[in-house]
Amino acid sequence: MVDMHGNSPKSLRQDLLAQRKRFAASVGYSTIEESVLAELASFLADHDAQVQSIALYCPIQDELDLRPALLAWAKNNPDKTLALPFARPDKHLDFYVWEEDDLLIPSRHGVPEPDPNNPRRPQITPDCILIPCVGWSQSKVGDKTHYWRLGYGGGYFDRTLAQLRKAKPNLLCIGIGFDWQKLDDAQWQAQTHDEPLDAMLTESGLVITY
Repeated sequence: MVDMHGNSPKSLRQDLLAQRKRFAASVGYSTIEESVLAELASFLADHDAQVQSIALYCPIQDELDLRPALLAWAKNNPDKTLALPFARPDKHLDFYVWEEDDLLIPSRHGVPEPDPNNPRRPQITPDCILIPCVGWSQSKVGDKTHYWRLGYGGGYFDRTLAQLRKAKPNLLCIGIGFDWQKLDDAQWQAQTHDEPLDAMLTESGLVITY
């Protein structure tokens, strides 16, 4: 269970990031990391027909690194495409095709990003977006379970998903995290502007809303 010092999302976020740093340095971390990657491989196999392109992320602040697993997936499936996000000044994300060894440029937040002016790497709307979570929660509305992401507070993904889902209703948005990051209502509740995740992937497996 996550400790809470104060009730603000900012202090909760700081606690979670500090805990993730300790967790990533712990003895059992590599085993849990392998479990998440194995669950990711199962998801890719089960959704082969549905997912032709995946947007991932360059890990920062001890986020789980999915790049080796997804590069191997793309190498074994030449018809599949990987993409990385580029943060626009208006706090929306665009996604550009990414291949190993591409030159990436640090954003003002220190996140390695693709070069949007590279003519060999077009902008795409991916079928699936993998989104790292600082924390996450679930709530039930009727018979349907929703999963929610606590991020870094910039709102980039919420704005982007709200826009992309209008153009691509079957877009699949999956949160990436660990079981211990799950928050209860007393710790954090999603706000009206928060976009729900379609699924949550942790070491326990993939939980999906359909």
